[in-house]
Amino acid sequence: MEFFAYHGCFKEEQIIGTKFRVDLTIEADVDEAANNDDLHLTINYLSVYQMIKKQMEIKSKLLENVGKRILDELYVQFPGVIKAEVKVSKLNPPLGGKLDCVSLTLSR
Repeated sequence: MEFFAYHGCFKEEQIIGTKFRVDLTIEADVDEAANNDDLHLTINYLSVYQMIKKQMEIKSKLLENVGKRILDELYVQFPGVIKAEVKVSKLNPPLGGKLDCVSLTLSR
């Protein structure tokens, strides 16, 4: 997922913003949904995307804070989650050199 957001320790980052990428892996028991072909029995990807988009709209200084908030909200909204891993990447970070991204990965 790619978002334009305002995360960063530098004041300018929270004013001009930049692009971020969020990768999420979810482990869940999906047997009942698979057997019944019923979206209501599994984790809806659209709902997950909307939750992450909402979290990305909240300014943070640290990627650690963004990742933790995403995992916290994931477990609150989707009780079927057994395990999750989120990777938040800041694209083209302002570190004085050419970097594709910096990333943080958290799992629970």
